[in-house]
Amino acid sequence: MATPAVVTSATEAATVKGLRCRECGERYEIAPQHVCGFCFGPLEIDYDYEEIGRRLSRETIARRPMTMWRYAELMPLSGPPTVGAQVGFTPLVRAESLGRALGVKELYIKNDAVNYPTLSFKDRVVAVALSKAQEFGFSVAACASTGNLANSVAALGASAGLKVFVFIPADLEQGKIVGSLVYGATIVAIHGTYDEVNRLCSEIANKYPWAFANINLRPFYAEGSKTMALELAEQLGWRLPRHTIVPMAGGSLITKYAKAYGELRRLRLVEETPARCWGAQAAGCNPITAAVKAGTDLIRPVKVPRTIAKSLAIGNPADGYYAYKVMKETGGGGEDVSDEEILDSIRLLAETEGIFTETAGGVTLGVLRKLLAQGRIRPEESIALAITGNGLKTQEALQGRLPEPRHIGARLEEFEALACREVEG
Repeated sequence: MATPAVVTSATEAATVKGLRCRECGERYEIAPQHVCGFCFGPLEIDYDYEEIGRRLSRETIARRPMTMWRYAELMPLSGPPTVGAQVGFTPLVRAESLGRALGVKELYIKNDAVNYPTLSFKDRVVAVALSKAQEFGFSVAACASTGNLANSVAALGASAGLKVFVFIPADLEQGKIVGSLVYGATIVAIHGTYDEVNRLCSEIANKYPWAFANINLRPFYAEGSKTMALELAEQLGWRLPRHTIVPMAGGSLITKYAKAYGELRRLRLVEETPARCWGAQAAGCNPITAAVKAGTDLIRPVKVPRTIAKSLAIGNPADGYYAYKVMKETGGGGEDVSDEEILDSIRLLAETEGIFTETAGGVTLGVLRKLLAQGRIRPEESIALAITGNGLKTQEALQGRLPEPRHIGARLEEFEALACREVEG
């Protein structure tokens, strides 16, 4: 397959050594590739942390714009971002009302449900991937997606003037389909599971010189996830929460939370305190948490996912093994919840904190509730929830699950009768 030329600069050369295989350690130059040619292991960015440590401090970060790019030295770009310059630095909410409902003393919500521009954490990874795609000289951007990534590639690709192809399962929520079509992207709906969509995209990526955000650009794309955790630590006053609960689909996000925490310790931006990472999945598609519960690192694929949490419905997770390792190594673990528990948790978060999360957020909160009930997380310890997407995208999941509006005529006495019943009720 022909690929655009490799581009490097003094900025990149100073902070990024190249690519390195997670398994065998083989090193490669920076290029649009994601698999080791020796052992077929995944490639990741290899940073020069000594140089980064000389450049990066709390003080230098504080002087920078409040976006994800304030941690630029920990991103794999050659220069300033060309896509998504306004992405990131979403609110960290001290969830006191939800904490009281759960009996938890110190609970925080990292709320990427309001991320710019498409209301999910995927804007972070896409901003990195498409900025890198432009450095490499690609003119076509693409992805395989369960929804949120599709929205983000379509939106940020449009802003960058790229031609965009998005591949999705045909049964995706209508809100996410519309949320991609509106940007003028070519949406290809595949009659099959996400894993089938991803296999097709891998074949296309091998044949056509396209920038697939989560395939040939995956090492760069994945680094964007770290910024969610970097922001969280800074917003906590440069400290780490005792427990972090992260939703898992392909398993990448939880590994990048752990990587970010490790980088913060290595650069002495936070104290050497323990931080357990917990993975959350839906019971109808739980290949990673099933492995955790079985005490094995063998991830058995779920052939036919059956859950309302479609954004997490990846039956064969690319980073499942590494997610398993993070949970074990940090002293955390994994748990999964039913569709009913997901819906109940969506409502609880909305009613207590005014945050409307998509189904993945219902999984995350549902798992916290389960871990508290099991005694695996103590209520007096600090806890952070990663809320990764907005509920406006998955409203179908709540249809028929909420109270109906109260209907009255346009008469004061009818309203007063209704108000009296509501107050007394």
